[in-house]
Amino acid sequence: MFAFIHTKCYHLMKKLTNKEEEIMKILWRLKKAFVKEVLAEIPEEKPHYNTLSTIIRNLEDKGYVGHKAYGNTHQYYPLISKEVYRKSFMNTAINDYFNNSYKGLVSYFAKEEKISLADLKDIIEQIEKEQ
Repeated sequence: MFAFIHTKCYHLMKKLTNKEEEIMKILWRLKKAFVKEVLAEIPEEKPHYNTLSTIIRNLEDKGYVGHKAYGNTHQYYPLISKEVYRKSFMNTAINDYFNNSYKGLVSYFAKEEKISLADLKDIIEQIEKEQ
């Protein structure tokens, strides 16, 4: 069901808005859904049905979502897996904010106290085991 994008094509993925990402998270969780089912999953400040339908069609135009027609209604499903999107997002963020330096990324989280020394040691142990 998922169309996996080759690693070298990540830069071709169009950026998603925060609302589009929220909708994609729902579609990844549900695997397939009608607009009304997506709407039911939005926790608060629900958009109007037509607004949500437009957002989903925009996701389809961007290549993230496909649909199966049932008369006048459509059931939508992700074309891009969460893992593929995460890789693209992380690669872009590391390139844009850390000059493509994974060391810079880890250093940032250590300085912000988002990762402990014990966690870093565990990561190093995992890497050493895999090599």
